[in-house]
Amino acid sequence: MSTLPRAPKECGSWYWDLGETVPSGLESSLAVAAGVTNVLKRFDLMDPVKLEYAWYVLDAGPSGVRSMLFTHRPLDDPDLPGKVLGSRPVAFPDAEVGDLHIGGAGTWFDAPGKGRREWLIELSVSPNLFGVAVNLAVHHDIWSPLDFSGRPQPEVFSRNAPRLADALREITVLLGVSPEVGEPTYFGHAVEFGIFTSEAQEDGLGIDLTDRL
Repeated sequence: MSTLPRAPKECGSWYWDLGETVPSGLESSLAVAAGVTNVLKRFDLMDPVKLEYAWYVLDAGPSGVRSMLFTHRPLDDPDLPGKVLGSRPVAFPDAEVGDLHIGGAGTWFDAPGKGRREWLIELSVSPNLFGVAVNLAVHHDIWSPLDFSGRPQPEVFSRNAPRLADALREITVLLGVSPEVGEPTYFGHAVEFGIFTSEAQEDGLGIDLTDRL
């Protein structure tokens, strides 16, 4: 069972709009997802094993049906689009794939330096009609100098935040466009390639955010 607190809202998020560089569609979306997850895997932030997506009908809206595939194959496997489309609900023969949500565990390091496994990254790729878009969000405090209770955690921060920052920079180079940062939440917001939660006060402590965990 996980002991790492997870905020119900993101602490930081980044959005890359590829509408002018990548054509819309399932195949191109999976190719983009493969590239992004390869970067995350290289930094041991995500080993993708789950692909989840909803179905919608053009001019009618969401079908209310979601599908899930568990796979250890690369997301740019040529057989994967057929597997995704093969899971289309029979009640909606004209349904199209919505946002692709990719999940898998990564490694974070605690204060003594021990590696622990956790689902650290929330990643989605949108194959919409206007072109592909990528959204990446984090929900944990390990990327911040202060934990959710406002206590300094220099060892945790130094072992985890630089890896996320380097991965975000490499994803940006890969995608060829600068990301937009998401809206602030109670738990923080993205600042370039890191997150900001709260500033330490004179006593060295920050704001205690645990009341909403």
